[in-house]
Amino acid sequence: MVWIDQASHEDLAAMAGLLAELFAQEHDFHPDAGRQLAGLNLILDNPALGRLFVVRVDGEVVAMANVLITISTAEGGRVAILEDVIVRERQRGLGIGRRLVEHVLDWARQEGMTRITLLTDHDNVAGQAFYARQGFRPSSMRVMRMSLNPR
Repeated sequence: MVWIDQASHEDLAAMAGLLAELFAQEHDFHPDAGRQLAGLNLILDNPALGRLFVVRVDGEVVAMANVLITISTAEGGRVAILEDVIVRERQRGLGIGRRLVEHVLDWARQEGMTRITLLTDHDNVAGQAFYARQGFRPSSMRVMRMSLNPR
């Protein structure tokens, strides 16, 4: 049985494992269980910041998405940033990621959000194709980042 719901503190270890898998694939980030757990706890403890969604298959967490909430002056209201979408490798290709993103989009619409933005690695062709199939389009904006807390 597959179902999607909001994560709880009991899901922290599973989500940290999924984030380790995700960050091992990305160029800009590296797995650090302590940091990942701290970030997940901040979101769980402060729903105004965002929501964490998990997909369970027979009770096991096999996928997750992190949706952060912010304000856009361009939109004049709340918007979302979709981060940390990951499906455990052995469950990929089964439609779980598509169902998870559709769930997030439905939630964001119900919450009155007017835009959802995401970032993907420039060479993650499969990920970009996946998001394009969900209706996401490239932006003319360029991502720039500065670390305020170097390791």
